[in-house]
Parts: sequence; C-alpha cells; structure tokens
Amino acid sequence: MISRNTIDAVFETARVEEVIGEFVQLKKAGSNFKGLSPFSDEKSPSFMVSPVKQIWKDFSSGKGGNVVSFLMEHEHYSYPEAIRFLAKKYNIEIDETEQTAEQKEQASERESMYLVSEYARDYFHDILLNHDKGKAIGLSYFKERGYTDETIKKFELGYSLDDWSHFTDTAVRKGYDIEYLEKTGLTIVNETRQFDRFKSRVLFPIHSMSGRVLGFGGRILTNEKKVAKYLNSPESDIYHKSKILYGIYYAKQAIAKEDNCYLVEGYTDVISFHQNGVENVVASSGTALTPDQIRLVSRLTKNITILFDGDAAGIRASMRGIDLILEQGMNVKVLTFPEGEDPDSFSKRVSNDELKEYLTENAQDFINFKVSLLMEEAKNDPVKKAGLIRDIVVSISKIPDRIQKEVYIQECARIMNISEEVLFSELAQIFKKEQREASKKPVQIRPVEPVLQKTEKLEQVNELLKYEREIIKILLLHGNKKVDFIDLFNEESEEKKKEIYTNLVAEEIYLDLQDDEIEFTNELFRSIYYDVINQLNQEENINIDKFVNHDNPEISSLVTNILMDDERYTLSDWKRREIYVQNIDEGLSKMVTDSVFNLRRILIDHKIDELQKDISTEENNDTILDEIVNYSNLKKRLFSQLSRVI
Repeated sequence: MISRNTIDAVFETARVEEVIGEFVQLKKAGSNFKGLSPFSDEKSPSFMVSPVKQIWKDFSSGKGGNVVSFLMEHEHYSYPEAIRFLAKKYNIEIDETEQTAEQKEQASERESMYLVSEYARDYFHDILLNHDKGKAIGLSYFKERGYTDETIKKFELGYSLDDWSHFTDTAVRKGYDIEYLEKTGLTIVNETRQFDRFKSRVLFPIHSMSGRVLGFGGRILTNEKKVAKYLNSPESDIYHKSKILYGIYYAKQAIAKEDNCYLVEGYTDVISFHQNGVENVVASSGTALTPDQIRLVSRLTKNITILFDGDAAGIRASMRGIDLILEQGMNVKVLTFPEGEDPDSFSKRVSNDELKEYLTENAQDFINFKVSLLMEEAKNDPVKKAGLIRDIVVSISKIPDRIQKEVYIQECARIMNISEEVLFSELAQIFKKEQREASKKPVQIRPVEPVLQKTEKLEQVNELLKYEREIIKILLLHGNKKVDFIDLFNEESEEKKKEIYTNLVAEEIYLDLQDDEIEFTNELFRSIYYDVINQLNQEENINIDKFVNHDNPEISSLVTNILMDDERYTLSDWKRREIYVQNIDEGLSKMVTDSVFNLRRILIDHKIDELQKDISTEENNDTILDEIVNYSNLKKRLFSQLSRVI
C-alpha cells in the first residue's frame, strides 16, 4: 500500500496542466487551458483544464476530475499506478508497505500483462548489452545501422537469444505466470511445449503515449525465406496495433511543440530521425493507417506530413491514408525522398540542418502530390486526366470543413486548368451518391419507449435536487467569502424591514438550514455538506482540494463537475463577441438567499402534499387543515422574498 504521505506529496507537487499537456495539445484560454477532447472525436475544443483549481473537465463526454483521475481515464491506470507514474515524473520517493501474496493475486489481469511486458523489455535490453551473444549479434546489428549507445538506451532496444525457451524459462523462474506470458504473446504455448515467440530477433518495444510497454516488434537477422522478416506481438488486452503508433511516447512533446507530425512506415525510420534531431515522428509499423491512429495524433496537432520513400508502387498503396487523414479534419502534406532512399537512409546521410531543410522545402500539398504522381501516367490522355481530377475531387470531398473544401476546389481548378463550376458539380454528384448509398442501408429502428407522464411530484423531486446541488456549488465556490446580507423579514408584522449584516457564506447557509432542520435528500450532497461544515467548525476554512482529491471517486467526480460548470462558457469566448457576464460576487448575497428560500419552498410543497393526503385518512382533519394554512402562509412569504407572484 502507498502511504498517505506519498499520496499527499503527489497531489501537492503534480501540476494538472503539465501532466495533461503531455497527452493533449492545450492552448491558453484566460486563466485556463482548452483543447480537443481525448475521449471523443470532435472538431471544436470542449476539454478544459483549470491550473487554479487543479482539475479538468471534458464537456463532450462529461468526464472530469483531478490529475490522477485523468491518468486513470486516459491511460487506464489503476489508482496506485497513476500515483506511481506521477511520483516518478516529479521525483517523489514512494513510501509503501510490501504487498502480501494475497494482494499480488488480486492484481488485475491487465496490470499483470503490463508487468510481464516491462520485465521482457528489461530482459531483452540486458541481453543486448551484457550477454556475449547479444553483444555479438544484436548489438552489432544496431551499431552497423549507425545507432549510438544513447539511442539504443533511449528506445530500449533488445535482443532475444537463438534459444527456443531461454526467455520463457527465465521469466518463469523469476515468478512470472506462464498465463500472462502467453496472453501477451511473448511465449507460444502448445500441447507439447512452450517457447519464445521472438527467438533470434532484435526487438523494438512498442509504448503507449504514457510510456507503458504494450508489445514488441521483432526483426529476424538471417535471410531465411520461410520466416517473416518482421514479427509483431499479437493482439491482446493491452496491445491493439490499429490504435497505437510506434514512437508516440518519444514524439508527443515535439509534435505539440512543432505543431506537425511526420508519419513514416518503420521502426528504424523513427529511430534514425530521432538520432538526427527530428523527434516529431511516428510510424504505423507497416500496417495500413487507421482512424484511431490519426485521432491519436490529432490530440497533439492538426498537421500530418506523410513521408514516402521513392518506391512508386508503395506510394500508391498508401494513398488511402491521405483520404483518411482528410476525413478526420486534419491538414495533410506529403513528401517523397529521392529514388533509392527512405527516411532511415536519407536521415543518416545528411546533417540535421540539411534534413530539416529538405523536409521543409519538399513537403507538398496533397493535391500537388497527387498531380505530380499521376500526371506522368495521364500525359495527354484526356480520359486518364479526367480520372485524375475525379480522384482529387473524391479526396477533397472527405474534408469536413466547408471553407477548406472550397479553397481546395479552387486550388485544384488552378492546377488542372479546369473551371471551378465543373469541380463543384462533381463534388455535388459525389455527395448525392453517398446519400443514395446511405439511404439503401437498412435503418435500425429503435423500439418505441413508453413516454412517462411528468407528474408534479417528479418535477418537485428534480427541482429539489437542482437546489440542493446549487447550495453545494455555492459552498464549494464561495463558502469562504464574507458578504453583506439583507434581512427583509419581520416575523410579527410580515412587513419588509431592511437590515444589513456581514457573514461568511458557508456559515449563513448552515444557520439557515439549521433553523429549519433541513436535511439533503441526495446522499452525495449530504456527505459533502457534512464534510464542509466539519471543516468549517475545525479549521474555519473550506479546503476544496480535499474534495477534488477525495478517496470516493463519486464525490471527486461530482465536485469537479460542479467546479467546472462555469468554465464551459470560456470555450465560447463570449468576451470576443462583446457579451459580458455579470461578476458573480456582485450578486452572491442574493444567490445564497434565493437558493435557500427555493429549497424551503420545494420542501414546503412536499409537506403540503403529504398533509393533503392525510386529510382523507386521519380523523383530526381540522388540525391538518390548520397546518396546511400555516405552511401556505409561509410559502406566500417566501414567494414575497423571491419577488414572485403566486
């Protein structure tokens, strides 16, 4: 178990904007930061981070919380994993008691798979650097490719011995369960034996965006024709090749900083670029580009530059990736290397300045790229030229932004020397065709759900929760403030008499609710309220951090949602539109009074309803009627206070 002192130190040190900034591209928005949601596919920012409150809120998915909850949501960490990640990031020593055998058994299956993968990474890396055969075969290979010791260490490269079960046998002796060795694909188990999947291969660990080892890519060093040159870990609970990009962990900060991502094909392309000082590069690892991979990049930048080698056949096979990138609302450029060169070989041959200059000067817009690639084939053939134009318009049709789509149509018209009207007509035809195809698909008809009639009681319950939440929100946001309150109520004469007094907001709410012996009906609201009052009595101050970092995730999530309610409007940038919102502090006194009075009003309605039901069942109807009259009079006075008319 991690000690409370360590957890407190982590929360005190960790900066939510720094941690989230490693996973999401954030831009300043007033005192906050905003960005695209990492949990949904969106085009406009709805993700907000508050450095002042040290919390985040994703308005598109409804998720929110503190720095730990973000790691749990985004990286699927357990609570202890998230604390360890942050402790490591901020160099905080972890104080914890050693786990018992029973606690180890209770570890999640995913965590066990992560642990096995991390052990494998360390094992293969150690074999590469310290084992005689590892140095002679694996290390020599990497050295021949020109990799420095620093690069080999940075990418945690490794080697698996030419032995059927050396890794598996060693791992089992170390106490790692064969079940998880098999589930991660590190070990192949059949009826007769168990053996290493990556036997006699150099290894490239594949990391998540946070640096966790998900799987491996292995390259054979012999020329055996019947053996695959590259071999990846199989799909598992922690490794989905269509959802990860090789090198994203090492590239994420550079991608966000440069506002561009270079997309290459292989592991060695990524490593060679890094060694030459260009770090904003990732690889699809030989698989066809997927929407999930593109969205992974879109969290960091809207710009992708695809790097192709000089192989024309390979370029055509990868053309579909351009349309996918455009479809995701990304900006795409394309760059090819001289014939016979690829990103790996070219980056080794030139200096850092020469590489950056080549990347900058040779990146083409996708239209120019398609024209330059296919025009040679079309030459003076009108039919082929028409096909090329149609192919470009199909790509443009994938762009979701209408303005950007029109700009590209104009560019295509200029390059191909064809009228814009013809291209817009073709675009319309493509759109109609897509609509027709969509209409042919069977429509999934949902079963009609019964419509519940809104009863007065249901509306009252909803209204009650609304005002209970409003009071909790006021306590959390303004409970420590002192404001002037106006007492307009005169019990004896029922006349308004103005009296001004100063009080703490939290104390004013507490005294008002205490007078009427009001209890919160919602369990979470009730728990937060009692904690607030307890803090107020003991420390004379409300510490919001205790709720944000609460052990109960429901309370932490609820408090985060409440605290970030008003930040939603920052996303709309109302000030830029010359829409100005009144300062809350100016009307805080009235807000407090109205919330308490409204809560009283709903509770009085409940009480009157209960008494009216008793009239038909009780004998002392006169007494009940008197109570109803008294509550009705009290309700009138409340409406008077709220400036309402019954």
